[in-house]
Amino acid sequence: MTNTLPKRLFSAPTRRQFMAGTAAFGAVTMLPIVAWADNGRLNVRAYLEPDDYDPLDASGFLEELLYGCIYRKLIQYQPGDEWDWQLDLAEEIEQTSPTTIEFRLKEGQMWSDGYGEITAEDVKFSLDRHMVEENNSRIKPDLGPFTHVEVTGTYSGIIHLERPFAPIWTIALPYLAGTIICKEAVEEAGGRITTAVPPAVSGPYRVVEHRLGERWVLERNPDFSGEAADFERVDLVVIVDEAAAEIAKEAGDVDFTSIGPASVARLQDNVPDGMRLSVHPALFYHWIGLNVQNPKFEDERVRMAIMHAIDVPSIIQAAFFDVADPATGIIAPGLIGHRPETIIPPEADYERARELLDEAGIDRLEVNVDVLNTVIHTTAAQVMQATMAQAGIDLNISVHESGSFWSLGVAADGDRWQDLELTIKRFSMTPDPYYATAWFVTDQIGDWNWEQFSNEEFDELHEEALSETDPERRDEMYRRMQDLMEESGGYRFITHGVTANLYADNIEPATRPDGLPLVQFFRRA
Repeated sequence: MTNTLPKRLFSAPTRRQFMAGTAAFGAVTMLPIVAWADNGRLNVRAYLEPDDYDPLDASGFLEELLYGCIYRKLIQYQPGDEWDWQLDLAEEIEQTSPTTIEFRLKEGQMWSDGYGEITAEDVKFSLDRHMVEENNSRIKPDLGPFTHVEVTGTYSGIIHLERPFAPIWTIALPYLAGTIICKEAVEEAGGRITTAVPPAVSGPYRVVEHRLGERWVLERNPDFSGEAADFERVDLVVIVDEAAAEIAKEAGDVDFTSIGPASVARLQDNVPDGMRLSVHPALFYHWIGLNVQNPKFEDERVRMAIMHAIDVPSIIQAAFFDVADPATGIIAPGLIGHRPETIIPPEADYERARELLDEAGIDRLEVNVDVLNTVIHTTAAQVMQATMAQAGIDLNISVHESGSFWSLGVAADGDRWQDLELTIKRFSMTPDPYYATAWFVTDQIGDWNWEQFSNEEFDELHEEALSETDPERRDEMYRRMQDLMEESGGYRFITHGVTANLYADNIEPATRPDGLPLVQFFRRA
């Protein structure tokens, strides 16, 4: 048994990657906060609100930020500069065949609120529920060909897969889908967690309250079975705007925050007293998506004209302060499937865009773009608006707050999703390419696949790649999938950026290799 993720997935980041800046989100009004990391209280900035109470409804890293504090998994990511995992609830875990993983839990690991010991039945309940169709789990793709957990004893069980699944160790078990919840407590609550204060938790902290739009308040969990948390209270403080987050840190109102690209160069060699700065290569991906099913873009020449009219370097210069590199796809450097270059160069070709529109019989094209109210993405849209006009494309910008934006492409939230034109988005990522491609298969149309991209070869490659054990073959498959995305005219890749964190020197933060915080492992300096 080994607890090291395959090193072939990664390569050492370049100096430019480490010096680059990070990306985050829009603007909110600053709220009064008091930071007391040195007095047992820790305030950590959340760039959006983790507002899904049940892992079935989780949408990304913000839920992981919360769940990591209050729940446990069989294994967890290990903080540091390399993508390793470490045992958590599991005392032993081993892949005994290509489709079976056997585990044994540590004994004496407890639920809060009198719900007793954590058992293999809790593991089975937590993982199996994602496969129940009526539960409509949003993170079911994370589990790939997982079928069920077989309970073999009070503390032991076997995880069964329909076929080999390479990301089981990099995504399924240490990330959102691997979150273990209390079977008895959740069944008593009706089968789903619908309240901010869960009926039972197992992590180093427990929820005190959720102040909607402001913060999550956590306190030390007295029933935690591990070493007691260093902090009596942790607040996950919602500050959407990066500039506001930096001001809050400099004022001592938060103890740990990510900062934007505008701040990286300024602070790199001039970190204020009492603070520290760390910069990490990021796995996020920003892109401009085009709804290929919209009748306005039925002609491939129109789609390609739009792609050629978007100047990525100008966007990076204005929105990322020229400290990030252009992306070649949705898979970051160092991961299996990273492409060395794009099919369409990142620089705009306005002449070619104009030629394509002429061929399609279009004099001037009016296009709408929907963006989240963030400095980075609104700036990107404004750059596009100014530069695309050179090719005869007039861009209208619609800016949305978080709640309304992230429902735009979701069929369950209204009829608007079918009429989308362009959107600018950023998705979080994990250290396996499967997590990038999972959201663009045909089945994700009406949920995460806002481009309504549907390609049979892409879908087949996605399924084949998750079971492929040859890294070189997997690499070829994921590169081809990104080629298909770009060839559709539905995707213009922008950047992965980096993650830069500013924090108080009286704490020892714990982060993943991509710089995202693992708050459950934070300690006092």
